[in-house]
Amino acid sequence: MNKNQTAKAILTPMCPEDAKTRNIKITVVGCGQVGMACVFSIVSQPICSELCIIDMNDKRALGEAMDLSGGSPFTRGFPRIVSSSDYCTSAGSTIVVVTAGARQKEGESRLSLIQRNVEIYKCIIPQLAKASPECIFVIVSNPCDILAYVTMKLTGFPSNRVIGSGCNLDSARFRHLIAQKLRVAPTSVNAWIIGENGDSSVAVWSGVNVSGVRLCDINPSIGTSEDPEKWNEIHEKVINSAYEIISLKGYSNWGIGFSVAHICSVIVSDAREIVPVSTYIKGCKHGVDKDVYLSLPVVLGSNGVLYIVKQALSQAEKKALQDCANNLYELQRDIKLDL
Repeated sequence: MNKNQTAKAILTPMCPEDAKTRNIKITVVGCGQVGMACVFSIVSQPICSELCIIDMNDKRALGEAMDLSGGSPFTRGFPRIVSSSDYCTSAGSTIVVVTAGARQKEGESRLSLIQRNVEIYKCIIPQLAKASPECIFVIVSNPCDILAYVTMKLTGFPSNRVIGSGCNLDSARFRHLIAQKLRVAPTSVNAWIIGENGDSSVAVWSGVNVSGVRLCDINPSIGTSEDPEKWNEIHEKVINSAYEIISLKGYSNWGIGFSVAHICSVIVSDAREIVPVSTYIKGCKHGVDKDVYLSLPVVLGSNGVLYIVKQALSQAEKKALQDCANNLYELQRDIKLDL
């Protein structure tokens, strides 16, 4: 029997199938806890028509693909899922999400961990770029700012098509905690965390507003150590949240999974939403002249980063952002890329 005979008996064609049908393919590299949280969050929404899971352990990747595919009748717009340890399987991807990377060893320096992840990236990124030369990279592995920079250098892609997951999740946590304190919905709070995805991130208290009402106009000391209402503790909670989650359950995955799915959705739908992700910011404003990736609010669309928002910062916030850039640059200088 012809393999299409049954389909022909069921389906009446109304137009020829051709290349005009846009296939949205997303590849997720690494099927650890973070990788699979990204996969689950993506397949739970009608974001793509095909999803590829790449992992060195091809049996695990296949098992995850089979497990997820079995639930497809219960979801809306479930994509076709493929899996492999072969990077060629990712060919033709619209977006490539990279979660693969080494974990920090006890007593290991940050620079040592970065260099080990750079060595991993030197193996996998060129193969992914060759398979999908028009893709947009979304880098999730830590430290995502430096590894996004490394990916840009390894691929030669324009910076708009290499994005780090950056402070998108931190900003979401920031909004959530502010909303809790004000007893309003997080969607009603406009607030940003920028800079490094890490302990030296910058909370933009000067721009926090609810329905256009700036909190700093009501409380000029907001976010400072002199603030009697101790709003600065919210930023501390944002910074410590990942550490606390890891201490409780051993890893942090669901929040970043939702964050990455949101980034992918904005890109494939060309939504032009403003999202705080890690991007190449040299010479972009705020007095940063270093060759680094940091998070700033950007307009995301089908070609990646379309614009960087010219955000108004206080002098203290601007200085903190410059310090972020300088610290990352000092770490980056000692990386051995061997291009």
